[in-house]
Amino acid sequence: MSDFYSLLGVARGAGEADIKKAYRKLAMEYHPDRNSSADAEAKFKEITEAYEVLRDPQKRAAYDRYGKAGVGAGAGAYGFHHVDLSEALNIFMRDFGGFESIFGGMGRQQSESRRGQDIRVTVKLSLREVATGVKKTVKLKSLERCATCDGSGAKPGTHPQRCGTCGGTGEVRRTAQSVFGQFVSVAPCPTCGGQGEVIAEPCEVCRGEGRVRGDRSVTVEIPAGVSDNNYLTLRGQGAAGPRNGPNGDLLVMLDIKEDERFERQGESLVYDLPLSFSQAALGGEFTIPSPLGEQRVEVPAGTQTGTVLRVKGKGLPRLGGGGHGDLQVRVHVWTPEKLTPEQERLLRELATIEGEPPQRGNGFWARLKEALGA
Repeated sequence: MSDFYSLLGVARGAGEADIKKAYRKLAMEYHPDRNSSADAEAKFKEITEAYEVLRDPQKRAAYDRYGKAGVGAGAGAYGFHHVDLSEALNIFMRDFGGFESIFGGMGRQQSESRRGQDIRVTVKLSLREVATGVKKTVKLKSLERCATCDGSGAKPGTHPQRCGTCGGTGEVRRTAQSVFGQFVSVAPCPTCGGQGEVIAEPCEVCRGEGRVRGDRSVTVEIPAGVSDNNYLTLRGQGAAGPRNGPNGDLLVMLDIKEDERFERQGESLVYDLPLSFSQAALGGEFTIPSPLGEQRVEVPAGTQTGTVLRVKGKGLPRLGGGGHGDLQVRVHVWTPEKLTPEQERLLRELATIEGEPPQRGNGFWARLKEALGA
């Protein structure tokens, strides 16, 4: 696929209004109801994919950072996928509603009117599951295709009949004359409600609806590196449409439980490591937690409070590939609030031999004089 910015003919710094304007112009040119050339449909889908990514700040940021890999199949949480023609037309109608009737596309509107509802579910994740990726099974209560009539809505042994009013098109056209010439209006057929078919003998189970309430389970594969603002879109896994209409989508919202041990900063994690004065002064190797198990970190002798040590590549994976973030260890020198008599004796003995702490001002002027060659 070509670069998304090149497809729409916009600069990388283009604003939302410029992107929308460029897409509308190209969509009007390649819309399959206006352009009958062999490659028009493919071009229309291609520019719609580009528009869907660049119009969304999160998807656009991922694309700018990682290219197509950042919004591809491995990064499903951003909701990007190759759209089919029906989805591309739906996207166009969503942002530029009303053009389908101008182009004479009532058949596609008819299909959309029969589309099932989207279903939204929330999946809870632990930080470890974010680090590894996970498969979750969600249970749904939704409208499912009627098994008795196989979704047709007609009584077994019978079939829906073509509507005599619209001839099966689902629409009626009316022609009127005006001072500007002939005017044609298109509207859903009042007899069949835009379905193109009528049912003389409805199914007794679904009462002609073609769907009934039911339960089912769906397995959701969640990639590693997701965050709370991500979601997954499973096309066609939503509620069934009436009378064999297309299914809606399943929208999986992610709820990530906070791990009190860590502070998350994108792909990196921050862990606060408390050390005693002697540990910070002497240094050593310490064991710290991580989402994937314990890690060892080397603390240099003389480490000061507030120092951040970096354990490279032991943070969270980057969504869509591209390695891992870091585990940052923030050192805090712990001062005991109460001392035992033995601790107090040893500290007083230490105080007599440790001398005065370094003076920041004197150190600054000494370094300045050294830099000036004085």
